[in-house]
Amino acid sequence: MAITRTAKIASIEDEIKQLENRRKRLLQAEREQERKVRTRRLCKRAGLMESMLPDTITLTDEYFKTFLEKTIITEYSRRILNGLTAQDAATAAPVPAETAARDIPAPTAKPANTAQGSRKDEGQDGETLGRETV
Repeated sequence: MAITRTAKIASIEDEIKQLENRRKRLLQAEREQERKVRTRRLCKRAGLMESMLPDTITLTDEYFKTFLEKTIITEYSRRILNGLTAQDAATAAPVPAETAARDIPAPTAKPANTAQGSRKDEGQDGETLGRETV
């Protein structure tokens, strides 16, 4: 039985629609997975901060933002972050696909000197309050 050109064209158009719909579903699933990974990362990091600084739990969003601005967004913090990212880039090892898919960072060595025990805090007016190193 001979298939007409019109029928072949219709069949190909149906196949194109199916492939386009499949592509849309795959893109949607990929975006959803990225959102889940981001949400998990944000929750883990916020939980870590609350566990290390329980006094921040009672702060309003505005006070918490001010706290972050005065403590984290400082030149000292930027140097620490730059050092950690440079160290991470220098010692980057291939991460197994299973670990990367779950958004679990590769294990890294803990620095010998923590920022909490050896940093100097800034007061509200930007003055430096000396803190003894431990």
